[in-house]
This record gives sequence, structure tokens and C-alpha cells, in this order.
Amino acid sequence: MNTPEDGRKYAPATQRNREPILEVLLQVLPPTGTVLEVASGTGEHAVYFAPRLTPRRWLPTEQNPLLRASIKAWAKEYPSDNLYPPLELDASMASWTVEKDAAPDLPIVAIVNINMIHISPWSTCLGLMAGACRILPPGGILYLYGPFKQNGEHTAPSNAAFDESLRAQNPAWGVRNLQDVIAAATRENMNLKATYQMPANNLSVVFERS
Repeated sequence: MNTPEDGRKYAPATQRNREPILEVLLQVLPPTGTVLEVASGTGEHAVYFAPRLTPRRWLPTEQNPLLRASIKAWAKEYPSDNLYPPLELDASMASWTVEKDAAPDLPIVAIVNINMIHISPWSTCLGLMAGACRILPPGGILYLYGPFKQNGEHTAPSNAAFDESLRAQNPAWGVRNLQDVIAAATRENMNLKATYQMPANNLSVVFERS
């Protein structure tokens, strides 16, 4: 839903998961540099994380123009000196905007991707891994958050029901198998660093650029 007067959109899950995610990010992110958020959605995470992760800078991106407008509206409501304006970015593409003429002032040292790979085709996950390999320096961090299968099995009945609803909307969507995601990352020189159990049967999955 959105407030018609300013264009801000709301994702209810953001209110529930932002504090647990921030707790992990504070542990795993490099201490300085730019954090690239791929698929920023409404922008609620961006305006929450940016001021709490200084001196790092936060660069939101989003493919959907309506959501980019929402990110701008949230940033206007909650401005932060270390929050960049949102860029258009399609993670499945062979080259990303930030690799060309829209590079941030500080080097990108980490990529954060929340609740994307299960509501996009598998090719988008593969594109995310390839982009992380291209952009991140050695030791750079890729952080994923969302539901995952373990060894091909759902970890909770709620995740199985969610997976079924996703596939009903689009057969190319669905809860991904963690081992498949790790294998895709490994092929792009991204090594699994840690996993964290999160609320509502989600995981934080952290990779490091080798």
C-alpha cells in the first residue's frame, strides 16, 4: 500500500526483519566503503540501514520505476547524508549501471540483497553472483536474506506454502535450494562465509569474494 500524497510504498515484512538483518550486517560488513543494495524494493530498508551503518555509504538500486520513486520518497522523509539516490539496476543483466557512468564516490565493498531470488527467475540469482564477482574486491561481502530449502527440503510448512503460492504466480519463481545457491556463488569466486538463522524461518547467507 502507499500514501497517495508522497508515493511511499510499504512492505510489512520490513518492519519485522530490519532489526535482525541490521544486527547481522553490523557483524559482517566491511567498516568503510559503499554498500550496494540490489533490489531495494520500497526503500524502507535503505532509509533504516543507511544512518545506522555510517561511515559506510548506502547505494539503493531497483528495476521497477514505481519502487525507485518510493525509495526517493522515503529518502525525502528520512534523509541521510550517506544515502545515495536510487539507480536503475537489473541483476540479471551482463553489465550493471554501477559498472559504467554511475559509480559511487567510494568503492563498492559489499552487496546486500534482501528477499529477491525467490521472487525472480533463477537467471537473476545467477546474474547476482556474476555481478558480485565482477564488482566486489577480494574480501568483499555478498549478503542474502530470505527463505531457503536445505538439501532440497523445506525447513517449515509455512515456507512450503509460500513456495507453492510463488510458483502459482510465476512458475519461474520459488524458494531456492541453499546448496544450489552456494554452488552458483562458488562458480563466481564467492565463497560461503556464514549462515545465520533468522526470524520466520528465513536465513542470512554471507559470501566473501575470494
